[in-house]
Amino acid sequence: MGFQFDLFDGKQNDILGAGTYEEFKRLLEGSRCALCALHASRTHIVVDRGNPKSKILMIGEGPGENEDLQGRAFVGRSGRLMDRLVAEELGMDTNRDFLIANVIKCRPPQNRTPEMQEAQACLPFLRKQVELMRPQVILLLGATALKHLVPEKKNFSMEKEAGRFFSVSQYAGVQWMVLYHPAYLLYDPRKEPAFRQHLQSLKKLLEKVTERA
Repeated sequence: MGFQFDLFDGKQNDILGAGTYEEFKRLLEGSRCALCALHASRTHIVVDRGNPKSKILMIGEGPGENEDLQGRAFVGRSGRLMDRLVAEELGMDTNRDFLIANVIKCRPPQNRTPEMQEAQACLPFLRKQVELMRPQVILLLGATALKHLVPEKKNFSMEKEAGRFFSVSQYAGVQWMVLYHPAYLLYDPRKEPAFRQHLQSLKKLLEKVTERA
């Protein structure tokens, strides 16, 4: 799961060279990163929320207003909805049983979709999170996460991708799954039954993973 970071200056090299997740998070949060324009309006660099020792990584799009203010991922309305649905369908606590991160670490103005150069600047940090965490399952919340984490998937439809398991060649042994972003469920509650069904499929996968462990 390694990657190159020759173009980064010394401070970014220190972050990406961290030997533990705790060191990585501490260095990134204190880095004052200015690799893209989003640094100018942020309150906090939002690294994650949850447990880096868990085996499930959930990846969303980017921080919103609440996340920017608190410095924690998925703490707004969509995050609370996701927490409730995960508890109801999986009997799990996202703070204990998941690590939650985003494609980008700083809030875009008006919560707009991240631009390509913003995502490209941040992706090495997300890949380092994956490298240090070593998840068994990666859940991609919404089209933006799928687009940037699996760029070979082009011209896809969320209707077809959501709820499907797949693998990515450079992440051997990791099961990937796409879910609707919980913010989309707030916009269109008719998708909630499908989301719950996808969580049930995830539950069956996790039971198999546990049996093999």
